Amino acid sequence: VLALRQDISALLSTPSLRSAEWSVLVVSLEERDTLFALDESRPLAPASNMKIATTAAALHFLGPFFRYKTFVFADGPVENGVLRGNLILYGTGDPGISDRLYRNRTDVFEAFADLIAEAGITRIEGAVVGDATYFSGPELGPEWDPRDLNEWFAAPVSALSFNENIVTLQILPSARLGFPPRIETIPFGFPLDVSNLAETVAGRPRPNLWLDRVEPTASIRVDGEIRQGGPDIWRRLTVPDPALFAARSFREVLISNGIGVRQPERAVHVEAESRITGRQSWAPGLSNGDEPVLIAQHTSPQLGEYLTVVNHESHNLFAEVIIKTIGKVVTGEGSFEGGARAVRSFVTGEAGIDGDQILAVDGSGLSKSNRTSAGALVGLLQHVAKSDHWDAFVSTLPEAGRSLRRMYGTRAARNLRAKTGTIDRVSALTGLVTTQDGETLLFSILSNELRSTGAAKRVEDRIGARLADFRRSVAPAP
Repeated sequence: VLALRQDISALLSTPSLRSAEWSVLVVSLEERDTLFALDESRPLAPASNMKIATTAAALHFLGPFFRYKTFVFADGPVENGVLRGNLILYGTGDPGISDRLYRNRTDVFEAFADLIAEAGITRIEGAVVGDATYFSGPELGPEWDPRDLNEWFAAPVSALSFNENIVTLQILPSARLGFPPRIETIPFGFPLDVSNLAETVAGRPRPNLWLDRVEPTASIRVDGEIRQGGPDIWRRLTVPDPALFAARSFREVLISNGIGVRQPERAVHVEAESRITGRQSWAPGLSNGDEPVLIAQHTSPQLGEYLTVVNHESHNLFAEVIIKTIGKVVTGEGSFEGGARAVRSFVTGEAGIDGDQILAVDGSGLSKSNRTSAGALVGLLQHVAKSDHWDAFVSTLPEAGRSLRRMYGTRAARNLRAKTGTIDRVSALTGLVTTQDGETLLFSILSNELRSTGAAKRVEDRIGARLADFRRSVAPAP
């Protein structure tokens, strides 16, 4: 053990990391002794290691078999195949309506269209209404960096999502020199406010084509030059209104399946304007003549699959939807704040961790005000290890040398499982590893104020490999 402590101390003293702030803890799951500790009670920004707390809380409050439901309601009578009202698409948080979990991104909507046709509806006189009122509060984290809000990892968090709330722009050179390039969207035809000032040229572009959007609701400016005959340019952007995005995409699927929709799509975000939120019964066929009638519903895969996406892909949207879901179930408030309160209550009330050791602001770790110590994260691992959810929890963590593409050629490969974390000047790695003696070690390595996150990750990898190499010379004292 002394040699292990000396080796880890030497790694943490790497010259390029001398200005870093560390919180590190390694303990034995079976023996419960501490093998290494450095400021283990020091709260630091954990980046995506906050997803450890989100995952543990989700398994506790929701369980691995929890499923999301998405509903379609007819808000009006159906006469001779015509719905004299709106079709309401109502979400309860499912972030997986995309091609990540299904063959095509529209598979769920195609199934809805079939059920609507079976209900005898051939035309909708009203609109497709996307209702996202199951959640409340802002869709963007209040502390998220405004410079990130166009990027996929900062997608808005809605009760109704489609295609992970991302639209892809394909920018193609024009067939005619001097003309602006053609811009198409995936999903096809999604309307965006675009100011296309770019030009198609014959030679080398000067300057290269560039795209800018101040924030998600602003106009997109496309400028610069693109070479005729050159490659297309692709860019993913967050959508300004996920519920409207989902409603439009559903409307297009209905029309393509022969179901007419007279009015443009619209979205509802305020509970007072919802025809669904707050209702006591959604049973099909039960209506007093004035209430929407349930005509179709979709059930998602199990939560365990979503948590695997959260940790394997470090997927922020999935993590934030899950923390809002926890908030809705536990506190009745499906918001960032409601979810954060529920996570804190789990950490302190269930896992027995001091409140000053963990501060959850969101579920993904994107907010810089999130704080936790290595001791708190290891404490969470110890708590989950004593629960019925340990195997489910471990299965969500990436494995070194495979989905965690690090530590190849060491004993940590296909052994160590851990969640990574990275934001500006922050790196983290928390998980478990099996030693040469077959002993399970729990560890957390948090570092802040870094000049190089790459240097910190190299140290994390060396510590992980050293832990996998560890063998006790003598048995631990009782």
